Amino acid sequence: MNELEQVIPADWDVPTHLKESMMYSLMAGGKRLRPVLVLAATEAFGVDRKAALPVAAAVEMVHTYSLIHDDLPAMDNDDYRRGRLTNHKVYGEAMAILAGDALLTHAFYSIIQSGRKYGIPADRLLDIVEDLSEYAGARGMVGGQVADMEGEQGMTSMSQLEYIHLHKTGDLMIFSLVAGGRIAGANEEQLDALRIFGRDLGLAFQIQDDILDLIGDEQKLGKKTQSDVAQQKVTYPYFIGMEESVAEVKRLTESAKDALIQGGIPDPTRLFEIADYLMKRDH
Repeated sequence: MNELEQVIPADWDVPTHLKESMMYSLMAGGKRLRPVLVLAATEAFGVDRKAALPVAAAVEMVHTYSLIHDDLPAMDNDDYRRGRLTNHKVYGEAMAILAGDALLTHAFYSIIQSGRKYGIPADRLLDIVEDLSEYAGARGMVGGQVADMEGEQGMTSMSQLEYIHLHKTGDLMIFSLVAGGRIAGANEEQLDALRIFGRDLGLAFQIQDDILDLIGDEQKLGKKTQSDVAQQKVTYPYFIGMEESVAEVKRLTESAKDALIQGGIPDPTRLFEIADYLMKRDH
């Protein structure tokens, strides 16, 4: 939390309303899952998490920017996020767009601070920057968002739904885990194991979201349920039913954990705990 509060250097001359809008959404709470994955992946190799904090902050900035934009009237048109009014409802659409732009841009500055402050080698940071550009961009998260938007106009196949979940949600989780591994100096086999873990965990996470949208508690979720139904979005429960969706979350969680064992991750205990928590979460 302290890292997020201090992401904008105190000596920078930033317009007041822009900074307020950025921090309003960045500090709104939530599970902080993606930064936790960065830190947990770093610790799985016995490396001090402190060196990973700027990268953890960076992925939370990218995630937050995507939520600000996703809530806009031109996208999902949501009034509430994490139990609070969405950014555009407080600061207006133009400022919300610019705050999202600023958070995305500032994420790359934050990544470099792992080198400036903690001595992480430049070649590792270069790989992390390249990964973020890929996983957050056209072939990753943004591509998943576009597929989701187009899906509202008539999606019919399971493969389309899986593409949306893997990219809109899963890719930033994959990035987070691989970034933590890169900071810790993981080898290629270990990085591949983290990618598989992230892929399966991300898909399980989104299927659980589909389930909670139908049966979850609005107070715990901090947003309205039945939103997928209202927007006529096709979900996993729609395709395979509730019971099979619950079973698929469990199967993917076990598959994710097995990848870490097979990939030689030194101490995956914390990552296992996160996977189990996400499988059983109610918000």
